[in-house]
Formats: sequence, structure tokens, C-alpha cells
Amino acid sequence: MSYYFSKKLNISFEEAIDKVKIELSKEGFGILTEINVKEVLKKKLGVDFPKYVILGACNPPLAYEALKSEDKIGTMLPCNVIVQEISPFQSEVSAIDPVASMKAVENPELYNIAKKVQSKLRTVISRI
Repeated sequence: MSYYFSKKLNISFEEAIDKVKIELSKEGFGILTEINVKEVLKKKLGVDFPKYVILGACNPPLAYEALKSEDKIGTMLPCNVIVQEISPFQSEVSAIDPVASMKAVENPELYNIAKKVQSKLRTVISRI
């Protein structure tokens, strides 16, 4: 089982980020963090890296359910969605598979919540 699912898009990096944010919002996710990996690596290490952004997405009702069922689950939140530039007019969007990441936690209630989040993230990826 893969730990993520992804989709390649024939659109620019910037367009891909915009589409992802819109689709995440439609599924009840907000963006808690946005890390521009290209900028961070340039600033901290002086290296060049392709355009790559990590979006820390959170669906508050489902995050609340998860935290109630497993108080240390915050170590695995939020759900990361990445957007990376493949070429000037091709991007790839990838999202963590929460079911795969939650397998380490043996909690059936949490598994059911992870299935809900997985469904929503798959919907986001399929719509972009």
C-alpha cells in the first residue's frame, strides 16, 4: 500500500496550487501551514530546488474527532498535500493517505475517521 496518492496536471505550478486550495476548501479543509520548500532550501542551504510547496490541510470537525479518540494523534496532523512543478506547464499534486499513516495506531475509531479523511482527499485529487 502506498502512503500517498497523486495526480499529474497539465497546468502551471501556480494554477495547481490555486486549484488545490479551492478543492480542499470544498471538502471542508483549511490550510494551517504553507511551506515553500524551494525558498527554504535556498535560504537555509543555498541550494536550488524545483518549485515545491507543502500545504498543511486540516478539516476541523474530523481533526477534533481524531483528537478525542487518540490524544497523541496531533503528532500526525495536519494532512500534508504537496504541489510540485514537473515542468513549466506540468505539475503534480500528492496527498498523504491517512489510512496508511494511521496503521501504526491501533485504534478502530481512528481508522474510521481516517477513512473519511481519505475519501475527502481522494475527492480533492480527482477534481483537480
